[in-house]
Amino acid sequence: MARAKRHYIPGQIWHITHRCHKREFLLKFAKDRRRWLQWLYTAKKRYGLVILNYAVTSNHIHLLVADDKGRDVIPNSIKLIAGRTGQAFNQRKSRQGAFWEDRYHATAVESGEHLLQCLVYIDLNMVRAGAVKHPSEWPYCGYGEIQKPKRKNVLINYKRLQELLGFDNYENLQAAHKKWVASSLENGADIRDEKWTASLAVGSKVFVENVQAAMGASAMGRKPREAGESYQLREIQQPYIDDFNGKKSEIAPENAFLWH
Repeated sequence: MARAKRHYIPGQIWHITHRCHKREFLLKFAKDRRRWLQWLYTAKKRYGLVILNYAVTSNHIHLLVADDKGRDVIPNSIKLIAGRTGQAFNQRKSRQGAFWEDRYHATAVESGEHLLQCLVYIDLNMVRAGAVKHPSEWPYCGYGEIQKPKRKNVLINYKRLQELLGFDNYENLQAAHKKWVASSLENGADIRDEKWTASLAVGSKVFVENVQAAMGASAMGRKPREAGESYQLREIQQPYIDDFNGKKSEIAPENAFLWH
């Protein structure tokens, strides 16, 4: 099947998911997860990537970013991080071949409540996978950094995250974030929600319709639909293998929406 076309809509918040080639557990070693985070820090310093949250698992990554710096920042950052991480792994293991799937998936997320929900969904990734009982136990996600901001090697843009979530101060953000995580743990954190990893956009009906309008003719074959208390924009029919029912299946097998 033909590869999905690339699109770009400026000024959005993007939830990016990128999986290892053929869903292999190529990030199972801590040194490779740390290396991915080191290159994420380099991308922030080099390109000005605005990071809101992140999670590195054994076979895929989640990255929540704000497009504040222009159309080349995010793709250049992903190219740097993915390329250097895969190259180092292949050299160390005397391995040849692709480390990542060729395209990452990007979902536009509305600021405010929907962003907070996405933030928590990313935090709970390894809880859903059964690796930990609380995100504070997984050092390769942004939960700990949000709750206890760093002074050195800072990844998350705390000020921008606070603005996009609509909080007057960072302490209130931390309290709400902690409360949402605790509530999700009490009410079924093991439930996967494909809208965060398979949709083109998630938010209010107006937000999703605006994304659809911005896509123009490229939005043909897609329609907004309700997803709990949110709306999402996605294909009318899944163009690829539908395997979201599996508890361990985390992200769509192919991209639907990204840009050069």
